[in-house]
Amino acid sequence: MMFMCLCVYLCVCVSMCVCVIQVLQAGLRSSFQALGRFVASHPVFFASAPVLVSVLLGASFSRYRVEGNVESLLVPKHSLAKIEGNLVDSLFPVNRSKHTLYSDLQTPSRYGRVIVTSRRGSILDPLHTDLVLKLHRAVVQLQVPVLGFNYSFSHLCLLDDKNTCIIDDIIRALEDSQSARFANRSSLPLRYPITRLADGRMAYIGHQLGGVQAWGAGPAVQGPGGVSGRGQGVRSARALQLTYYLQARGALTDRVASQWEQAFCGELGQFGAGHPELSLYPFTSSSLRTDFQASSVLARRPLLASVCVCLVLAVGCCSMRDCVRAKPWLGLLALLSIALSGLTAAGILNLTGTTYNSTYLGVPFILLGHGLFGTFEMLSSWRRTREDQHVKERVASVFSDVMLRYSGATLLHQVSLGLAASPLTNLEAVRLFCRCAALGVTVGYLYTLSFYATCLVATGYLETGYRHGCFCRRVPKKGALDTKPRWYRCLMYTRYQDETHSQTHSHTPNSTHTHTPNAAHAYTHTANPAHTHAHTHTPNTTHTHDHTPNTTHTHTHTPNTTHIHAHTHVPNTHTPTTISELRPQDSHLLLGCVQRCYGDWITNTYVKPFMVLLYLVYISFGLMGFLQVSQGSEPSSLVAMDTGTLLYARAQQRYFSSYSPVIGFYVYESAPYWNTSVQRDLLEYAKGFQRISWLESYLDYLTERNLSTTSQSRDSFTRMLRLSFLRQPQFAHFADDIIFAERDEGEEPEMAASRVFLVAKTTENKREEMSVLLDTLRRLSLTSRVRFLIFNPSFVYLDRYATAVSSPLRHSLMAVLFLLGLSSLAVVEPLVAVWLSLTLLSVQFGVLGFMTLWGVELDCVSVLCLISALGHSADCCGPLLATFSSGRGDSRTVWVRLALERHGVPSLQTLICYTAALLPLAAVRSNLTRSLFRCLVLTAFCSALHALAFLPTLLTFLPPAKKTGSRQGDRGEGEGLREEVECVEMVDSTRVVDQITTV
Repeated sequence: MMFMCLCVYLCVCVSMCVCVIQVLQAGLRSSFQALGRFVASHPVFFASAPVLVSVLLGASFSRYRVEGNVESLLVPKHSLAKIEGNLVDSLFPVNRSKHTLYSDLQTPSRYGRVIVTSRRGSILDPLHTDLVLKLHRAVVQLQVPVLGFNYSFSHLCLLDDKNTCIIDDIIRALEDSQSARFANRSSLPLRYPITRLADGRMAYIGHQLGGVQAWGAGPAVQGPGGVSGRGQGVRSARALQLTYYLQARGALTDRVASQWEQAFCGELGQFGAGHPELSLYPFTSSSLRTDFQASSVLARRPLLASVCVCLVLAVGCCSMRDCVRAKPWLGLLALLSIALSGLTAAGILNLTGTTYNSTYLGVPFILLGHGLFGTFEMLSSWRRTREDQHVKERVASVFSDVMLRYSGATLLHQVSLGLAASPLTNLEAVRLFCRCAALGVTVGYLYTLSFYATCLVATGYLETGYRHGCFCRRVPKKGALDTKPRWYRCLMYTRYQDETHSQTHSHTPNSTHTHTPNAAHAYTHTANPAHTHAHTHTPNTTHTHDHTPNTTHTHTHTPNTTHIHAHTHVPNTHTPTTISELRPQDSHLLLGCVQRCYGDWITNTYVKPFMVLLYLVYISFGLMGFLQVSQGSEPSSLVAMDTGTLLYARAQQRYFSSYSPVIGFYVYESAPYWNTSVQRDLLEYAKGFQRISWLESYLDYLTERNLSTTSQSRDSFTRMLRLSFLRQPQFAHFADDIIFAERDEGEEPEMAASRVFLVAKTTENKREEMSVLLDTLRRLSLTSRVRFLIFNPSFVYLDRYATAVSSPLRHSLMAVLFLLGLSSLAVVEPLVAVWLSLTLLSVQFGVLGFMTLWGVELDCVSVLCLISALGHSADCCGPLLATFSSGRGDSRTVWVRLALERHGVPSLQTLICYTAALLPLAAVRSNLTRSLFRCLVLTAFCSALHALAFLPTLLTFLPPAKKTGSRQGDRGEGEGLREEVECVEMVDSTRVVDQITTV
């Protein structure tokens, strides 16, 4: 009994939800219908206002600014690595390193860097060594004139404690080797990766010497004071890397340093041209920013080509053989509407101080895809309206039919992009892109409602005036047209006049009809009271007023007569009427292909198994790619090709990938270094790394002097360190690695912090190994008795990058699914929400898998495309699902064909124009645009595959079921019973020229 009550309760709830959905849908359609009438009543305002606003906001491009800090765009905004970096800079600033500066550990704001490789032989050959030193002297002597003063490297460089410029240790080693060769004496052997210099200091040259071939493991290298290290004797090397560090403390020095970097690249170019035996790969602090923005410069001409190609195809998709019904100008005006919306959004962003970056290249394509779907849907709905209606009523009918779906798709765009643009997004490039795209979609939606709707009004009046769709010239009558040349008759070909005459029932001017739906109809014509006329309606013939499908109205009218009509209507059988049955003259080329060929083929019983098999193949390949997804955290993967940044990155990977970047091991609080257990722990942590450690050198120093390393007190340990060890010339550089804190008078200072440099041996997958190493050492720092942290500037690109990149996509997808579930309770039918949710998940899964198989990594650009794919797939598949689910009375196959006829053609038109617009983007030699092109093409392909193949097949044998009902409106999308209207028709000798209609 309780189960039966529960079932009854659920049935009542479902019925109430269905009623609420129907009421809300009817209210929204009525609201959009009223909005359509209002827009059509004020076409001048709604056509001119968007243009005026766009022109005014376009003037704001005087405030156009390019983003200067690329690192802030491409790294997670909130990460532990940034906090660690700030702590490191506060403890050990760059200027505090007076003896040596590890370029991979601490990078100043301005620097110039070059990789020098030999085309033949070793870079350490005497000839090449002399050229490298000659290049070094040319760089040092380089001068930059600013404000009447010539600045050289000596004016800008970082200084050591002797007030000399800090240079790389490999330069000192090469100078020692050259001096020994000129003096005809032997020099110290060069070892790798740690070597000993002439002053007895141990230096790490693993990142300054690349492509090394060693003689084999050598013995321990003993330096003065017992400093030891192990290295391999260098037999040959293919590359050298030199770095020149600059100071940029103020606006003037930053300006001078920037010009010095430009002169540095120019000098290297001239030197390389004069010495072809060397290959030079320069890189500066501004190279990444310049080459990242170079994608926008390279994409200018391809974007213009995209606009031209899309324009031609949009005009072609709107054209027909019938010159009156053709709408070629609507294709041009659709692109103009999208361009105006993009200009308006860009003006708003400029006024709000937003800076431009190259990732914004994807925004126009998002606006293009969404805008074309809306405009082509409106044009398709316009062609389904009755041509004997007034233009205002036709626009109102289009708004009622299309705008509910288009508004829902726009809302999905807003939710997906808006959530990704919120502060929840940790990647600044994704957040700024989604904010710009969301604004553009909003403005585009408003411009479609206003500007493009008034374009429909204008073309409607041209059609009513029986004018050519392209040249706007009035088409001559048939008799006059027969006397024209053949080319003129071909140009002015139309069947519009004859078919319009057959639809008007030969009505006389100024006749008045009063219709009562679903009952006997009494028509009173008051043109002339001298005549009486009777009309009889017979079922199962054709009637152009769409009272009910499959009813026949036979009218015989005599001019200037009074008519009394008796109508008998057959109840609605809920049979879907195809577009060709309603408008055989409107058969578009694509519509004819979909209706006569593709619709029958895709719903064929023998084709369905192959479509299901194709979907399984699609899922299999998507899963294959999904399991191979990799992160793309390297900034060089987003720059233009054939640029200095990319060439430098390739040389760096080829010659300097044997060792990881220098990792700073920082003990950031006071620790009992004299304690044996602490010493053992610190030595254990550094075990397995190539290292230069003050603690290890100090303990060896104590051992050589027969001093205990375990039984010393804090004061004696610290005193010996300060007054003896650090005063030795070969150990003096370790003073940069220890911070002493003053204590009470008479007491030894306390060691507040210290650092050790570690380098790990790596393989080709340096990025993955560094990520694993970072996580391992961080976990170790949580359990260690000594509080330490590790840092390298590259860690900001690795630290939780996968989470930062993928979280906007997850949040957007969850928000869209939540919105669909919420709307299914009030506005959208539950099955539509379920099908659309599954479709979005399937499209996302396919795009993610196929882009991995195509060589695209998961970075900020690919995530941007995946977020936009949510709205694109909803645009493509939503209307088809809505039309199919709302239909009643016939089989699934019939309704699938009808849904394809209504919405498959706009989807196909959008796919053609959108894909053609993307093709020129593939010609841009940029990694960013290549990733953008591949992801957007895959988005369009997967969305079209679902809308035109998978869904039409699956819907023929999966829910929702089609049940015969008697509700008005069950035929879906407003194609059911329509109220008959009272209309006043004004007919001339050729066609209906005006008609004023009221409900």
